[in-house]
Amino acid sequence: PSPLPPHRSLEPGSKNRVRRLWWIHVGLICIPLVAVYLHIPPPQLSPALQKWHNAGEVFHFRGREIFYRDSYGALGSSDVVILLHGFPTSSYDWNKIWEPLTQRFHRVIALDFLGFGFSDKPRPHRYSIFEQASVVEALVAHLGLSNQRVNLVSHDYGDTVALELLYRSDQNRSGHLNFNSLCLSNGGLFPETHYPRLLQTLLKDSSFLAPLLTRLTNYMIFHKGIGDVFGPYTQPTDTEFWDMWTGIRYNDGNLVMDSILQYINQRLKHRDRWVGALTSTFVPLHMIYGPLDPVNPHPQFIRLYQQLVQRSTVTILDEHISHYPQLEDPTGFLNAYFNFIHSF
Repeated sequence: PSPLPPHRSLEPGSKNRVRRLWWIHVGLICIPLVAVYLHIPPPQLSPALQKWHNAGEVFHFRGREIFYRDSYGALGSSDVVILLHGFPTSSYDWNKIWEPLTQRFHRVIALDFLGFGFSDKPRPHRYSIFEQASVVEALVAHLGLSNQRVNLVSHDYGDTVALELLYRSDQNRSGHLNFNSLCLSNGGLFPETHYPRLLQTLLKDSSFLAPLLTRLTNYMIFHKGIGDVFGPYTQPTDTEFWDMWTGIRYNDGNLVMDSILQYINQRLKHRDRWVGALTSTFVPLHMIYGPLDPVNPHPQFIRLYQQLVQRSTVTILDEHISHYPQLEDPTGFLNAYFNFIHSF
């Protein structure tokens, strides 16, 4: 057999060509990745979400557009109910109980907080619970309800907004809401029994990672994260998951999540103010609680609530209901709420 040819090193020109080819390949891989990183088109609204959007209106708060729905319902009643949604979703969280509420109340009102759903999502912006409470007060004034006693129903993030509104009402601050009642549902009222998800903790505490994570969070990551706070037998449908994600992506809401999540730190800082309002108020209170909630786990959360908020009544739903009771068990939620409303 003929001997192997002697090893020859690449000529300088060949080396440069190989290096150039390598950079071309890297560039070809990176260009679509950078394009995805900078701009992923938001998903289209589903027919159901489009219908919700079409049924709403906007009002202006400090130059920002706030989306809200205001449905007139039961004749012969003057009762008003205002619904405050949670993080990271929107007023659409109330869609499964909307019609039954209109059969009981004269007016059913819900809004998308600043930074959520169909409302404006300014960035950079210092989002705060105090500002969101002022948004609610401004909406009530806009609708001519400043002198009307209103019933509030809140969930998650909305619970803390409700507590700030309760504090202002009990302190008789100007522009405050006139409460008729407050019904809370699963939410981190007490920092000591609240366990935020890992991604939430990274987003709220890491100024370096947060801008990267907000852009890289995609539908699959969202699906896994939100699915974990629903019970195994009460998972949203694929369409419902997409509707939640679409609401977040509308107006690039995914890019403000880290700013909004500062509310977790605000809860810790202002615990005495907000828990104090809850424990000292004479407004009729009720808690509707899904006990499978990993964010506000059973029994620690509900034990602390009953210990501290002794004036409140409580409904604990079936053991398989988790963090979104109004979506997971709308019938149980409504029954609990109507029982509370009829009790005073």
